[in-house]
Amino acid sequence: MSAFLFVAMAVLWGSSAIVTGHQAISGAPEVSVGYRMALVSLVMFGWSIARGEKIGLRPIDQPWVVVQGVLFFGLAFITFYHSTTLITSGISALVLSTSSLFAAVVGWLFLSAPVTMRMLFGIMSGIAGLAVIAMPQLLAVSSGPQTMAGVAFALAAAACTGCGTVVAMRNQQAGIPISVLMSWAALFGALFSFALALFGDMSFKVDISAAYLAGLAYLAIIASCVTFFMYFSLVQRIGPASASYTLALVPVVALLLSALFENLTIDGYVIAGGIAVLFGNILVLSAPARQPAPAKVVQGKEKPL
Repeated sequence: MSAFLFVAMAVLWGSSAIVTGHQAISGAPEVSVGYRMALVSLVMFGWSIARGEKIGLRPIDQPWVVVQGVLFFGLAFITFYHSTTLITSGISALVLSTSSLFAAVVGWLFLSAPVTMRMLFGIMSGIAGLAVIAMPQLLAVSSGPQTMAGVAFALAAAACTGCGTVVAMRNQQAGIPISVLMSWAALFGALFSFALALFGDMSFKVDISAAYLAGLAYLAIIASCVTFFMYFSLVQRIGPASASYTLALVPVVALLLSALFENLTIDGYVIAGGIAVLFGNILVLSAPARQPAPAKVVQGKEKPL
């Protein structure tokens, strides 16, 4: 099951790259992310209620869910959207794949999540493979301010994704159902995104063409609700570091789709890099599974939100 979730998420997220690029240039990224996460929250609240889940949050969990929402569903997406407007999506995705390293370190520091040498070697192999794939692009682009800003945005997205993944694991260990956790976290991510847009005096108008609305629906339902549910299920199964590694496969999927639909040439760089990523994938998935130490949750007289 873990292997299926791993591959399915990589395919779904990888196939959403071209849609994300369109959304990023069709309005302020903060606004587009806000609308996307608002729709995610609405769908997940409906799903949770239909399943009979209790959607209330205990006061002790509320700040952590807010942190997850701001990091994972807010800042990570906003910064990645900005990155794709400045540099190519391949390089953005390459930098984003380092979120697995952030998740491994933060998970080890705060949740005692196990990180083996085999897992680290697998992650590094995947990142090295992506570097090989992106090498022609890296050599072709200039190192001007726009390029450096794009890389900085992508690195910020990686840090927020990795840290948000670890916070999500803490929240799941506290007993919050995944669907309920996603509902609230996406809502807080949307509110945070809208607050940034309002504070920055940005227009809330976006392209209301059929292409934009269809893309928004796809990104919110398929590339968010479905894949995030699988993602946080995978976090629960194999830990934050291994789960974050799925992001390392996204650029590979995007490149393969480009070869099919955009006449991308599969050269030696792509083949060599793909082999390195797949090898790293095998190492991460075959690492001995050990459950991290449970989060310490203080019991008390608490009423849900």
